[in-house]
Amino acid sequence: MSDIVEHGGPSPLWLCPGKGNAVTQKGNVMSKSLIQLLNTTYPLIQAPMAGVSTPALAAAVSEAGALGSLGLASASLDQAASMIREVQSLTRKPVNVNFFCHQPTVADPVANQAWLDHLRPMFDEFGATPPSELRDIYRPFPGYAQMLELVLETRPAVVSFHFGLPSQEYIDALKNAGIVLMATATTPAEARQIETAGIDVLVAQGYEAGGHRGVFDPENGDAQFGTFALVHMLAKQSSLPVVAAGGIMDGDAIKAALALGASGVQCGTAFVLCPESAANDAYRQALQSERAYDTRVTITLSGRAARGLRNRLYIDEPSAARPATPGYSMTYDAAKALNAVASARGNYDFAAQWAGQAAALARPMSAAQMVQTLADEAGW
Repeated sequence: MSDIVEHGGPSPLWLCPGKGNAVTQKGNVMSKSLIQLLNTTYPLIQAPMAGVSTPALAAAVSEAGALGSLGLASASLDQAASMIREVQSLTRKPVNVNFFCHQPTVADPVANQAWLDHLRPMFDEFGATPPSELRDIYRPFPGYAQMLELVLETRPAVVSFHFGLPSQEYIDALKNAGIVLMATATTPAEARQIETAGIDVLVAQGYEAGGHRGVFDPENGDAQFGTFALVHMLAKQSSLPVVAAGGIMDGDAIKAALALGASGVQCGTAFVLCPESAANDAYRQALQSERAYDTRVTITLSGRAARGLRNRLYIDEPSAARPATPGYSMTYDAAKALNAVASARGNYDFAAQWAGQAAALARPMSAAQMVQTLADEAGW
C-alpha cells in the first residue's frame, strides 16, 4: 500500500479511477505520477520564497511528507552552498532548490539616478542619503557555471526555475545527474516552451500568487491568467504534471485545483507564518492584520511585477508622472536601501512583504502542522 493511502485513509476522489470528467481522471493519474516523481507522500510543494524560506522550513516540510523548497535567487555561491548543505543535514527527504532565469538588466546610470532622485524625499524622512549607485544584486542562474557546478556536486532531488529557463546544456546536465526539474509557467505558450525543453513538472502560477510573477518576457506584457483558468488549460493541453500555484491556502482550494486537473499544488503564503520561516515580526503582524486584504502587483518595488502587502513603494501614480524604474534587480537594490534606513528606526512602510490574494486566510502553525492540516483538509 502506498504512503498516500496509509497516511490519508481511504483513497480520496483524485486517486479513484473512473470518477469525474476526463480532465479530473487525467489529474488523478498525474497526481500519483507527481508523488512518484517527487518521492513525497503528498502532492504538495512549499513555494521557494527567496528571503523567507530557510533550511529549517524546507526540511520540516519535507519531513512531514510534502516537498520543501529553498529560494536561492538572492544567495551568493557561498550562501547557496551553506543552505543546501544545511538542509541536507536536516533531512534525507527530497528538497527543491529554486533559481531565477531572468535576463540581466543593462545598467543605465541616467535611469538609475532619476529613480534615486524620485525616492530621495523618502530617504530624507529618515535623515538618510540614497545610494550613490545601484547594483544588479540578483545574478541569474543561466551562465552561472559555478552555481551549476555546486548543484551538480550537492545533487538536490529537485531544481526549479522562475522567470524562464536556463540553456538546454544546463537542463541536460541536471537531468543527466538524476535531478527532477520544475519550471513556472504563467501562460500556455510558456508551458509549451517548458515541455519542449524536457522539464518534468509545470508550475502553473496564477495572477493571485504572492511574490514575483514568473513571466518569461515581461516586456511583452503579462496575460494575468488566474490560477484556475491557467491550470484548467494546461491540464487539457500538456502531458506534464501541472502544479497549481496562487491563492492556495486550504483544503478547499486544493480540492478545487485538483478537480480542474492539477496534479498537485504549491503553497507559499500559507507557510510564511510558520515559526521556521525567516519572516520578521513586522511581516507576521501585517499578515494577520487588515492589511492582508490589500495585496497588489507592482514593478516599483523590485523592477519586475510582484504581488505583496501594499506598502509605500507600491507607487500608484501613473507611469508618465514618475521616471521609469531602473529594471530588475537594481530597482530592488534601491528599495532594500530605503527599507534598511526606515526599519532601523522601527518603520516598516517600505518592506517587501510578499503575499498572495488569499493572504487573509494565513494561519500560524508549525510547518509540520501546516502540511498535515492541508493534507487532512484535502482528504489525503
